[in-house]
Amino acid sequence: MRFFANNPKPDAYYEPNSFGGPAQSALYAEPPLAIDGAADRYDHREGNDDYSQPCALFLLFDEGQKQRLCGNIAGSMAGVPQFIIDRQLAHFDKVHPDYGNGVRAALEAAR
Repeated sequence: MRFFANNPKPDAYYEPNSFGGPAQSALYAEPPLAIDGAADRYDHREGNDDYSQPCALFLLFDEGQKQRLCGNIAGSMAGVPQFIIDRQLAHFDKVHPDYGNGVRAALEAAR
């Protein structure tokens, strides 16, 4: 059931966000269920590696594909606040240093 206004902050209607949009609240969490012991939510982030698969894909690309990827990403970042760009570049660096540096170079070329 909807209980909120129709898209009150269209630039930040996701979580996590940097513009005061919606955020997860433990207040609305379902209580753990007693099945055979206590059951609770599974933390899907625990023990997961978010960077090895994108790294493997990036390493499959030839130089032209890497340049197009970085250029497309840089083009999509037009108008994005610098602090968000810096945060995203840190993720690209964790995937592979060449990925982060490629997007940086494409961003610089687009200026």
